[in-house]
Amino acid sequence: MAESRPRLLLVGLDRYTLDACVRLGVDAAVVCGAAAWDDGLMSIPPELTVIRVDDHVSVEAVLMALRRAGLGADDFDAVHTSDEYSMVTAGMLARHLGLPGLDPETAVRFRDKSIQKAVVHGGGLPTARCVVVEDVFSVSTIEELPFAPAVLKPVAGAATALTSSVKSVDDLRARSEEYRQKQTGQRTFVLEEHVAGDEWFVDGIVFDGELLFLAVGAYGDPCLASIESGQPLWLRHFDPTDERWVYEKSRGLVESALKALGLRDGAFHMELFHDGLSGALTFGECAARRGGALIHEQIQAKFGVNVAQCAVQIALGRRPAIDAKVRPDVFGGCYLPVRPGTLLDCPTAADLLALPQVEFARIEHPVGTHFPAGPAHTSQRVGQFMVMADSIEQLTGRFEEVRRWFAERLWVLPDGLTTRGRRQFQRQWRPDADFGDTLWR
Repeated sequence: MAESRPRLLLVGLDRYTLDACVRLGVDAAVVCGAAAWDDGLMSIPPELTVIRVDDHVSVEAVLMALRRAGLGADDFDAVHTSDEYSMVTAGMLARHLGLPGLDPETAVRFRDKSIQKAVVHGGGLPTARCVVVEDVFSVSTIEELPFAPAVLKPVAGAATALTSSVKSVDDLRARSEEYRQKQTGQRTFVLEEHVAGDEWFVDGIVFDGELLFLAVGAYGDPCLASIESGQPLWLRHFDPTDERWVYEKSRGLVESALKALGLRDGAFHMELFHDGLSGALTFGECAARRGGALIHEQIQAKFGVNVAQCAVQIALGRRPAIDAKVRPDVFGGCYLPVRPGTLLDCPTAADLLALPQVEFARIEHPVGTHFPAGPAHTSQRVGQFMVMADSIEQLTGRFEEVRRWFAERLWVLPDGLTTRGRRQFQRQWRPDADFGDTLWR
């Protein structure tokens, strides 16, 4: 008798998780929210079942959609998500359906930054102090900062969105007014003690409490510094042989933080701060899913490990067989920034891949996308690319060359132009075409 195929309820879209299900022969039902469906960037393989919902983060919406589709606990072996905003949702669904999945209380510790910091601090580990700002629209009762300088961020955000440094109460009130004017959806924030140093990131796999794999990397500049300077974010992975000291220094803190937070199974993405002068290593944040940007691609290129596939196997109760094969090359990813306005044209991913040393590229926004001015975040980009190099110096030099090449071929119609201004822009964009007034003689 043929062995039955494993069945998985997936909440939210993740390109590599979807691909892993197909490769592993998993019958997955994919809960897709309206925003992700309308975006259309990620293709859902035809082998998988699509469950359309208005909001994939809503337990109510998902349960109603499953009922409409005639699906219940008996149709799945486990619940899984790789979507940051769906962690608690997936946990609640798993508990309700009586299926294996991330425990909701554990998910909360990975989502709420104030709770996470308290748990890590309670475990005796070094991390920033923080206080909760219940409503960022109303900070008039705060007469002085608990820490100076401080970092203001949503209590359960992602991609460094709505994150800024504040050096005084006046800074805090100015940011409060800005968010109130914009009517931001997130209003519960934290004020966090600023931690200096280089920002490292750690991605790994843990099974039954055992750390099976970790890959450590670093951002060119800390995420917040990149946003405030307007410089494109870039990141690369440390080599576990040539830079073994990084792995030796990180492993203990990583294992202790995961134990304190209660993550025994799955993928994780952790950020640490390293003080180059004192050598101190401080816990920053941790997510119970694989990292974003091109971290997945970089790990596959550098280590030969498919983190998403490992996470799917673990969700189904299987211990992944990880056979890392480290390449000596330096791999790094970089963002392709875009200017405020309406995207008209840019090089394609194929154009980027034709450039020397570019190993991977993705253009994430179609023509006609409007990019507003205002508070930046690490997802504010038109695309990303990955470079393979012989050294860090060659890597960063190639980043600059590719970004410059791309910027020269990027056409964004600025906001606020008069009709005359748009005509002038059009003449620059299409110098071969005559868009002026003409006379027939």
